[in-house]
Amino acid sequence: MIIRTDFPYETIREDVRIPMPGGTSRAEGSGGGIELYARVWRPVTDEPVPALLEYLPYRLTDWTAPRDWQRHPWYAGHGYASVRVDVRGHGCSGGDPGDEYDARELADGVAVVEWLAAQPWCTGSVGMFGISWGGFNSLQIAALAPEPLKAVVTVCSTDDRYDNDVHYMGGSLLAVDMHAWAATMLAFSSRPPDPLYVGEGWRDQWLSRLGAVEPLLHTWLSHQTRDAYWRHGSVYEDYGAVRAAVLAVGGWHDPYRDTVLRLVSALPADRVRGLIGPWSHQYPDRGLPPGPAIGFLQETLRWWDHWLKGADNGVMGEPALRSWISESHPPATTYETLPGRWVGDPSWPSPNVDPVTYAFQGAPVIVASPQHTGLDAGRFFPFGNDADLPPDQREEDAKSACFEFPVGEGSGPVEILGRPVVRLRLRMDVPYGQVVARLCDVAPDGSSTLVTRGVLNLSARQGRDKAVPWPVGSYEDVHFELNGIGHSFPPGHRIRLALSSAYWPWIWPRAGSERGWIVDPAGSAVELPVRDPSSDGEPVLFEAPEQSEPLGVVFPATLDEPRPERVVVRDVARGVWRLEVDPRYGGTRVYPDGLEFSEDALEVYEIQEADALSARTHSEWTVRLHRPELGWDVSVVTRSEISCDEGGFVTSNEVVCREGDEVLFHRTWERRLPRAAV
Repeated sequence: MIIRTDFPYETIREDVRIPMPGGTSRAEGSGGGIELYARVWRPVTDEPVPALLEYLPYRLTDWTAPRDWQRHPWYAGHGYASVRVDVRGHGCSGGDPGDEYDARELADGVAVVEWLAAQPWCTGSVGMFGISWGGFNSLQIAALAPEPLKAVVTVCSTDDRYDNDVHYMGGSLLAVDMHAWAATMLAFSSRPPDPLYVGEGWRDQWLSRLGAVEPLLHTWLSHQTRDAYWRHGSVYEDYGAVRAAVLAVGGWHDPYRDTVLRLVSALPADRVRGLIGPWSHQYPDRGLPPGPAIGFLQETLRWWDHWLKGADNGVMGEPALRSWISESHPPATTYETLPGRWVGDPSWPSPNVDPVTYAFQGAPVIVASPQHTGLDAGRFFPFGNDADLPPDQREEDAKSACFEFPVGEGSGPVEILGRPVVRLRLRMDVPYGQVVARLCDVAPDGSSTLVTRGVLNLSARQGRDKAVPWPVGSYEDVHFELNGIGHSFPPGHRIRLALSSAYWPWIWPRAGSERGWIVDPAGSAVELPVRDPSSDGEPVLFEAPEQSEPLGVVFPATLDEPRPERVVVRDVARGVWRLEVDPRYGGTRVYPDGLEFSEDALEVYEIQEADALSARTHSEWTVRLHRPELGWDVSVVTRSEISCDEGGFVTSNEVVCREGDEVLFHRTWERRLPRAAV
């Protein structure tokens, strides 16, 4: 990593409040006198400059401050006003929190874009960028087409809120992150504003927010198929609404990477480019596993210079899609750097990629996987931690039906780029069930490395907007895509397609699914997107990563033994399996402005290996914010649980907020939500 201290421009920083338009209607997303908190880094110049906006609920004064310091001053030093804004109801912004990407949030975002464009230091041209939430709302605000918004850089985001987010996958409920993220946002939304920045009114503002907090889990579980709720904010519904130029960025170890392929395919070729590396859910310059990292800030600067300053710098002469092809590698839960190479393709779908069908062989097979199949799935959202990625898949493969295709010693490697397609002929003797397919690279020593995977809720086989029970006792043909990937299978290895009927804790099981289903190989195959290595053309190159000087956050030393990131516990007599996860978002740190910030979280997933209705999830969060010089010491403790029976989900949530030892707020929610066919 190159730490940049010398820039073309000197910079200044100021915190400002951006007024939202007047009015009182929440449904219309209007402001009613609300102000959003913003931090602005600007170059010292008499000439107006374009503005860049990152718009998040994650608190610019503490939670994202270290990351913000890596990039916003860097952009300012290169001639941009780089602006970080907290979403309404979060951090030091006014108002109360709402649902993710609701109409109010997006209307506020449009207002911020227009406010920036109207400032005397701005040329009137605005770009938006962000990762995850900030990448989501960059795309969604681009679809609202405010005139000043000329370009976006969307990283690790989605265009499809139903089938490519943390809630549902292949029409199946995501137990692992539907719950974990709802629990995280319950804790995040309950944090107080900081009196150092908002003044003496912080307590009243906090209590107002807490009165508006509602567990997002209730909403998400109330919409179990792709209905109008999920279509809102899904650019997938109307790509033509996006008028800004889009640089879409993802990582093969991030769950949102398929959005890059869809955007490059759907948006006009003269204003979209895609980039997919080997990365996890992180900005590509941060150097977190798996690498290699790239000079991402330099790449985006070229994008901004072209679209916001009119520079003829050849950025649109780059291949439509630049992607990383990983070489075969042994299974591991982390990799500092993956072996492989960058390739460029002129369009997507690419003329360099052809579908190749691998037909199954053999007699019909009963697939009735134990309910704990999936414990070696790894983290749904890898962040670069030591236990994020899937370990050796041999134990998972043993609980699955496996079909193998050898790569001949004299044939050269089989390189794939894109989304494999699985076509299956199935029979099921119950109305509901799920299919999980994993594509693995099996080495001569028998080790099995997960390459990619996909899920189909069989009741969603005719579309994610409907639930159609399976005709009991009948065969049907189904097909579904696996997540996109770039990977090279070398000669002497075997391509393994493993099928299971369970995948806990990623997929919430359905009563009766213990019986599984029958797959008929005679009507089944996997179709691989095989890329011709001879089509590589000019090498794809990137500069070394660089950032501005770090913020200087201190992580206090502790004598406590760190809790393991992922622990699997088996109760042999009861047949119960328990997965304990420490998400490791940040721990305890001290900021240069004196804030002592600590957080601790634990997620627990439990299931009995022969009982789908035994599934349980549990999450606990503790957050403490302390300013010794102000005598300010507050804490937030949350608890969240989900269980189920045949007819519905039972949820329990609790929030306890304290100032010192005094409880200022305590609320519990107990809900039962009917289960559809997920």
